[in-house]
Amino acid sequence: MPHHSRIDKIVIDVPEAEHDEEVGFWQAATGQTMTSSAHYPDYHGALLPGQEIGLLTQRIGEGESRVHLDIHTDDLEAEVARLEGLGARRVRQTNGWWVMRDPAGLLFCVIPDTSGALNADNARRWD
Repeated sequence: MPHHSRIDKIVIDVPEAEHDEEVGFWQAATGQTMTSSAHYPDYHGALLPGQEIGLLTQRIGEGESRVHLDIHTDDLEAEVARLEGLGARRVRQTNGWWVMRDPAGLLFCVIPDTSGALNADNARRWD
């Protein structure tokens, strides 16, 4: 099914104990204020100037710090199926999006974008 997708965010996953320090570091490093929302208090993010990509820190409960990418799409199931066809596999569905692993075993997320903002000018169309 035709749909659009794009890499939308670089996400830095950080354990609870280091999260606030990490947010402060990336705010200073980028010069951007990283804000959270009442709906997702474990995430702090900012758009990067001159880019159509954002930077996000995510507080994780356990595990090592890591970086992953978020792919936004206007058709979640079509994009997940496309990526599975390329060798990715589903790990779990959470909060309405899919956590997946690429062929090397690295995590990434596929997130639905229902805003209507994805189009041929800012995303790839897949037929």
